[in-house]
Amino acid sequence: MSETNEIDVRYDHQLLDKVIHARIRFAALAYLYSANQASFVEIREQIRATDGNLSVHMRKLEVAGYISCDKEFLARKPQTIYSITPVGKEAFLRYREHLGSFFGNEYILEIA
Repeated sequence: MSETNEIDVRYDHQLLDKVIHARIRFAALAYLYSANQASFVEIREQIRATDGNLSVHMRKLEVAGYISCDKEFLARKPQTIYSITPVGKEAFLRYREHLGSFFGNEYILEIA
């Protein structure tokens, strides 16, 4: 902290998005940020989560408006497809930026 006792918001944990901050939600949203959309099975395999655990976390992301969920049939089998929303992209970028501020800008990786 500086001598003027100003608060450095880079270290304010309350600015971290509580919806994204859970490990599985963070991993799922990060994957969707890079993939734009993916099936439940694909996300589950990529982030190594269980069905039940992932289902609960995806629902929380959906309720927050960060992802959308579509159900469709592929070869007569039901399939759940998730897509990241514009709100989700913005929230993820904001979260990534704030998390990176804990380490300094030199540690922020560029995500295409």
